[in-house]
Amino acid sequence: MLTGTVFSLNKGKTRSMGDDHDVLSAIFKHSIGEEPIWLSSSNLEGDEQADLVNHGGVDKAVCVYPYEHYTYWQERLDLSLPVGAFGENITMIGVKEADAHIGDTWKWGGAIVQISQPRRPCFKVAKRHGIKKFPLYIQETGYSGYYLRVLQEGEVSVNDPLVLIERKSDISVEFVNQVTYSRNKNLDAIEKLKQLTELSDAWKESL
Repeated sequence: MLTGTVFSLNKGKTRSMGDDHDVLSAIFKHSIGEEPIWLSSSNLEGDEQADLVNHGGVDKAVCVYPYEHYTYWQERLDLSLPVGAFGENITMIGVKEADAHIGDTWKWGGAIVQISQPRRPCFKVAKRHGIKKFPLYIQETGYSGYYLRVLQEGEVSVNDPLVLIERKSDISVEFVNQVTYSRNKNLDAIEKLKQLTELSDAWKESL
C-alpha cells in the first residue's frame, strides 16, 4: 500500500519579498515540529497564501513537495535548500510525481485528503532563490510537487503518514505535467484530462 512519510510539516505568513514591497508571498515556510495542527478545508491552521488565485482554496489547500528532489536541486544549482524551500506544506518522502495519481485519496491523521493537480511553478520560487530560470527548470524536469484538497477536516501532524485508501484514476501527476507542457500538443490526452473529475477545474481551464 502506497504510504507517504512526512519529513517536515511547514507553514508560513505572508510577507514582502526582499526589497520589492509590491511582491507579497507566503513561500517562506518553516517547520512546525511535531505539534498537532488543525487541517481545514482551505488550509493548515495558521498558514497563509498571498496569491489566492494560484495558491490556497478548496483545490489547493495543501502543497506537497517530494523530499527526494532536494538532492537533485542542491547538486544542480549548488544551493543549500532548507525544508519548505518550495513553499510546500508537506515535505514528503515516498510519493513522487510518477507515483502520485490525480484523485489518490489518503488518510492523514484525522483528515482525508485527495490529490487535485500538480503545483504550477511560479516566479516567486525564482525570486526566493535568486535563480531566474528556476520555474523553467521545474517545468522541464516535472519536479513540480502537487496539491491536495481536503475531503475531511481533522488534526494532523508530522508523525502521521499519508496512507492511500483509494485510487481514482490511472493518471499520474507526472503525466499531467507532460501533457500540459509538451510542445507537441496531444489533443486526445488533453481531452482525457479535461474529462477527469478529480482534476481541479482551474487546471482544466488552463488546458
